[in-house]
Amino acid sequence: MSLDPQSIQNRRWRRVVEMAQQVALEPGPHVPSPCQSVCIMHPDTGWCEGCLRSLSEIADWSRLDNSAKRMVWAQLPTRLTQRIALEDAP
Repeated sequence: MSLDPQSIQNRRWRRVVEMAQQVALEPGPHVPSPCQSVCIMHPDTGWCEGCLRSLSEIADWSRLDNSAKRMVWAQLPTRLTQRIALEDAP
């Protein structure tokens, strides 16, 4: 899924999408955390409002290998699309 970061008004979510694109393009030895220092869990999705990870993904992050971290990163744009849809729902 490809999101245009410039179309995202929430600056934290825009940053997550920009970082996800960068992580996908640059397979370096270090995979950064998507943390945006918000740490508020959405009651319907169970994802953090800042980084869009689940509690288990947040808790396990430091123990995940780079492959698993990249798999989490790969899911974040899709989660963001779903999260934005919740904002637009009546």
